[in-house]
Amino acid sequence: MDPADALALLLSPPGRVNPYPTYERLRAHGPVVQAGPMLYLVTGYAEADEILRDPRFGVLDDELRDQFLPGWRESPAVASISRSMLRTNPPDHSRMRRLAAGAFTPRRIAAMRDVVAAQADELIDGMLERGRDGAPVDFMAEFAYPLPVGVICALLGVPAADRPLFRRWATDLTGVLEPEITPAELAVADRGADELRDYFAELVEARRRVPADDLTTALVQVHDADGERLSGDELLANLVILLVAGFETTTNLLGNGLVVLLDHPREADALRGHPEFAPGYVDELLRYDSPVQLTTRMSTAPAAYGGVDLPAGSWLILLLGAANRDPRRYPEPERFDPWRPQIHPLSFGAGPHYCLGAGLARLEAHVAVPLLLRRLPGLALAGEPERRVRLTLRGYATLPLTVGEGATPPVAVAGETADRGTPAGATPVTP
Repeated sequence: MDPADALALLLSPPGRVNPYPTYERLRAHGPVVQAGPMLYLVTGYAEADEILRDPRFGVLDDELRDQFLPGWRESPAVASISRSMLRTNPPDHSRMRRLAAGAFTPRRIAAMRDVVAAQADELIDGMLERGRDGAPVDFMAEFAYPLPVGVICALLGVPAADRPLFRRWATDLTGVLEPEITPAELAVADRGADELRDYFAELVEARRRVPADDLTTALVQVHDADGERLSGDELLANLVILLVAGFETTTNLLGNGLVVLLDHPREADALRGHPEFAPGYVDELLRYDSPVQLTTRMSTAPAAYGGVDLPAGSWLILLLGAANRDPRRYPEPERFDPWRPQIHPLSFGAGPHYCLGAGLARLEAHVAVPLLLRRLPGLALAGEPERRVRLTLRGYATLPLTVGEGATPPVAVAGETADRGTPAGATPVTP
């Protein structure tokens, strides 16, 4: 199968639902392959990592977008994403990122551990109540979505009563992140963008009237004090992207990761007894079935990677899910092994656009995954999970489970190890 045919398969519904066989077909052609005029696909780990850090490659900013997507301003979804830090290059990207970065420092994230644990415990209590007598529970709706959306909404100052609104709106909007989108899908994305923008416009006005101790208030005050530092469009666009990115990746990480662990009971048992192993497990879950499968870059100057010359203006699709399974970087990449040495998945990107909330997403998974295993030792699939037909953001639409009898096994003493030793990169943490 040549690269162009492989790309067509990857963009089809079956290819999106399970992209890994297609990644291997592409990998057979090399770590960087040409799939069309000025279009290149990257499957190699080293190549993707270096390109993400190379200043010759940037995201599609306004100047480039005007050349390749004329009329893009007429789409609320494209315009909203384009005004955020997600789709801007330095110096605008650096300026916007600095304004939000204070809410995501390691110290502030670490201080949220108890809050995350309390929310996770409460959600597990709800799963036990709804799953009494063997009734199936949708893990995505009952845990994987409400946990991270509750955390990011608390940071942003979004009232708890409004949180159920965002799952559909975000699902609609994020269709615009797919490498190929139909006019009908774009219309749905535009609807989601309009709803999210309208919501945050009202929240901004509310915070102007009554400031609060939250990130929305902080960004509103920056804008009101100096519109050059953060314009009105940038304020709304970044609030939307902080919300959406703040739960989409973690929701998919929790769903994908739980299915992997249910398929690997021995590894699940080790983590159940030793929650201090969670960092190594989470990194391997990110590598094995990444919640973010791709990102894109445009070259602004000639470059060469993987033995392929990339002229200025080349459009690159970096297949992060394929890079995370590059056998040159990870031997036996199709095997789930949290004991691997040096697990550094590219699921959160690398370089200037490395995910601002990566530390928060990891914390939520470090806390939630072992807690689920300990409190719900009888957790099992209650039917076939339904995958979302998406390539960029890989996750489940529904994940039916039976919760079994609830239990809270004794917590292992930090420093103890399972039969196979401590997972690479794991450091003891207070469960």
